[in-house]
Amino acid sequence: MERYHYPAGELKTIESLQTPLAVYQFVDKRVVTVALSDGFLRTFGYEDREQAIHDMDHDMYGTAHPDDVKRIANAAVRFATEDGSYDVVYRTKIRNGTEYRVVHSRGEHVTTETGERLAQIWYMDEGPYGEEEEGTGNRISQALSGALREESILRESKYDFLTGLPGLSYFFELAEAGKTALEQAGEKPVMLYLDLNGMKYYNHRYGFEEGDRLLQAFAKLLSSILSNENCCHAGADRFAAFTKEKGLTDTLRQLFREAAKLNGGKSLPVRVGIYENSMENVSAGVAYDRAKMACDEVMKTDYSGWKMYSRELLDINKRRQYIQTGINRAIREKWIRVYYQPIVRAVSGKICSEEALARWIDPVEGILSPAEFIPYLEQGGMIYKLDLYVLEQVLEKIKAMQKDGQFVLPHSINLSRSDFEACDIVEEIRKRVDVAGVSRDMITIEITESMIGSDFDFMKEQVSRFRKMGFPVWMDDFGSGYSSLDVLQSIQFDLIKFDMSFMRKLDEGENGRIILTELMKMATSLGVDTVCEGVETEDQARFLREIGCSKLQGFYYSKPLPMEEIEELKRKGMKLEYEEPKASAYYETIGRVSLYDLEMISGEEENSFRNAFSTLPMGILEIRGDESRFVRSNPSYRDFMQRTFGINITDLGTGFFKYTAAFMENMAKACHGQGNRTFYDERLPDGKVIHSFARRIGSDPVTGSIAVAVAVLSITDPDDADGN
Repeated sequence: MERYHYPAGELKTIESLQTPLAVYQFVDKRVVTVALSDGFLRTFGYEDREQAIHDMDHDMYGTAHPDDVKRIANAAVRFATEDGSYDVVYRTKIRNGTEYRVVHSRGEHVTTETGERLAQIWYMDEGPYGEEEEGTGNRISQALSGALREESILRESKYDFLTGLPGLSYFFELAEAGKTALEQAGEKPVMLYLDLNGMKYYNHRYGFEEGDRLLQAFAKLLSSILSNENCCHAGADRFAAFTKEKGLTDTLRQLFREAAKLNGGKSLPVRVGIYENSMENVSAGVAYDRAKMACDEVMKTDYSGWKMYSRELLDINKRRQYIQTGINRAIREKWIRVYYQPIVRAVSGKICSEEALARWIDPVEGILSPAEFIPYLEQGGMIYKLDLYVLEQVLEKIKAMQKDGQFVLPHSINLSRSDFEACDIVEEIRKRVDVAGVSRDMITIEITESMIGSDFDFMKEQVSRFRKMGFPVWMDDFGSGYSSLDVLQSIQFDLIKFDMSFMRKLDEGENGRIILTELMKMATSLGVDTVCEGVETEDQARFLREIGCSKLQGFYYSKPLPMEEIEELKRKGMKLEYEEPKASAYYETIGRVSLYDLEMISGEEENSFRNAFSTLPMGILEIRGDESRFVRSNPSYRDFMQRTFGINITDLGTGFFKYTAAFMENMAKACHGQGNRTFYDERLPDGKVIHSFARRIGSDPVTGSIAVAVAVLSITDPDDADGN
């Protein structure tokens, strides 16, 4: 007897199923593989379908637990040679995995039109296997582990033991019959795929027992609205149901309202995918798969929602599957490349840090946009693989730079919310950095504002863990949401990165400039560094320097580049210089001085100085020998210099210049006098007297330059100066 081959169209349908399904045939007293679904490949860790078929044909039980192999093999032979169903629970490792997982497999025989007898087996991943003692672990794990230790099969019931709803295989039978009954009654059947969003975090926060109670409560709610025999628990936090199209919107709204109240309000949002059978009359299994496809497109937010299946989702799903099943190979083959974009110190104009960004250069699909592959990896819970790979590449780069004697600057990496769901990402990063022998302060963690809002207390704890370990943490995309200020008030960050939308608003009117200016003042007062991304023009860079932004990033300085291109630019003498690490603290000090708060440079009560100005004119000069340059100034100081001396500070640029002897003498007093501070008066040709204050705030250990903060306290007329 030869192996059966499905017609091409039917085989394609089976292979595209997201439900883990395998079709086998008993040929010459052995089991051969006829077809494997995409869901099977994903569940068991395969990227190559041919490799999976080869393994199933030649070593089907190679990854199974040794204690289970004989029992599985005997059950398979009985199922192949006798009538009846197949229902086996066993332990197996996912391909290239290290831990055993509990798999529940159920099957039945079907006969083709040409008379071949085939076996269809559905698989359900019930989670990791644990040797828990009685009374520990979650209830699902206890029940399955107990059955395995007794080498028995899960009870023959067609109903899920936890929720009391039909199991998935039996549900498909019920759905087929229910679809027929609805059509005969003149109704249009629909299939629903339901997912409780965030179950892993729920279990982490409240415990597995509380998680099981939520699943039971949701199952009871679902059956009360749609009928017990119309629903099923598909496994973990996933459910399915079939119903009629008429009144579906009201039904879902009722479900969402009541689901939010479950467990005394300790519930989760519900995502629902919908397949309308009127689009194409398909089997219950295919309808289920398409509903799941639609569910995957529902945004993971704190709100419940639904999405209808459409034909466009097929193309979307193909791309998603390509990315999700290909990420391991992309990393292994180095199709994922790390690009670096410089972050420039505003006061020095030198590169003080670099951000690591991932690019997928695919040999088949070409260049994949991060906006395309990152969301799919997040949806599939696989983004941690990408982010840890990026970290490893950064560490390799830093070690290479250290070996070559180059300046080593901090590198920032971006994390996703799903990183924290997939593993203890804090510990994973710590281990890799420490093993590499790289100082922890060389790796900066960027966390977006939106990540914080989804589970505030948990994320606050993770930020604290990072910072206690010595990793700087930046808030990325500040201002892109609605809770930025609340987050800053409750969580300590080392820097806030302003969303590039602020740059786009600078040219739209004065309001954008006013808002950004005030936000910079707030950050400086909080003692938090700032960086603006999306800087594209000299005008934007100049404005940001003027309002006190610490660091700048954008295409104006450089687009993200791979390491080899950066090295080539260095050899050719690149335009931007790297900041010498020894000078970093000096420039950090200059950048953190608030030019809107005299207390920060005087150590005195501000009101004792304030006189003629609504905002005291303040600036920071860098003194080198008998020359100086302005590195920072507030608008009031620039206006004062223009009106009083006719000097446009902006036009002076970043070069050093010689100023008046009297002025430099006063600066010398500030640099070297008692307390490194001085009050001084300067008489103008018209008799007016400028009363100023200056204080040394730091020195550059590399160049010997000294930074001095200057504040103009008041200006008196000649009569006042003479005491008349």
